[in-house]
Amino acid sequence: MKIGLYFGSFNPIHTGHCIIANHMATNTDLQQVWLVVSPQNPFKPSAGLLNEYHRLHLVQKAIDGVECLKASDIEFHLPRPSYTIDTLTYLAEKFPQHQFAVVMGSDGLQNLHKWKNASTLMAEVEFYVYPRPGFSVNTDLPARIHHVQAPMLDISATAIRQQIKSRKDIRFLVPEPVREEIEKNGYYR
Repeated sequence: MKIGLYFGSFNPIHTGHCIIANHMATNTDLQQVWLVVSPQNPFKPSAGLLNEYHRLHLVQKAIDGVECLKASDIEFHLPRPSYTIDTLTYLAEKFPQHQFAVVMGSDGLQNLHKWKNASTLMAEVEFYVYPRPGFSVNTDLPARIHHVQAPMLDISATAIRQQIKSRKDIRFLVPEPVREEIEKNGYYR
């Protein structure tokens, strides 16, 4: 099976994440998309991150019942910070029957050359890249890049957390089960 790995802090998961993941799984040759909850992104500070298990639970709530999407805690069991090359190596050993690709936004593609073992990644991995506002898809990189015309959404988890802190409504920014869980547990207050 060909599986797209959509890495993220998902702090919290929002409607934009869900739309992109589903679009990739239904409009490309990817048969599934795994939303890989990153406990610690090497490019982002970990302060302000909701507990990784709470974030995983929110991802599970968001995609419940969608067969082509799966929440993954694979990086919870690997050394931190999480590096894509290490996760892919681990997954290739654990699931040799699957082929893995990376799903990412055009904003993240700008930093691909800074990733750990970037040249190996670019040589060995396929990248499914969706547009992000203000960032074109750089196809000059020595990598197998599939430019996917997915909906361009400008929804920010940072802005959602700010809305919650300000006690403003986040309805429609996050899936309804996620909103209910955030409110019930007082997350991001």
